[in-house]
Amino acid sequence: QVRLVEYGGGLVQAGGSLRLACAASGSIFNINAMGWYRKAPGKQRELVALATSGSTTNYADSVKGRFTISGDNAKGTVYLQMNSLKPEDTAVYYCNAFDTRVQINYWGQGTQVTVSS
Repeated sequence: QVRLVEYGGGLVQAGGSLRLACAASGSIFNINAMGWYRKAPGKQRELVALATSGSTTNYADSVKGRFTISGDNAKGTVYLQMNSLKPEDTAVYYCNAFDTRVQINYWGQGTQVTVSS
């Protein structure tokens, strides 16, 4: 089992910045990808950014150039630096970790990010 805990959500004005952090605990040995998803009211959950143990990163087109994912999968940490925030970035952000051995996605409890115009 893997437990994920997120930190760092909050309220910020448009154009501002926030940094999200996620810490994994438990059986993290086989985690080879960690990332962030978000779900806005009335919308489906979407990928924001993903980082693999092979140092590959993927970003949603809507956040490229504004958000940066970093961290260390081996240590079970992942961060999301969010700059130039827009009201449309308002959502609950979820940390995600993928265990390759058991082929299971683990999720955090979510942290609210609200961007005011």
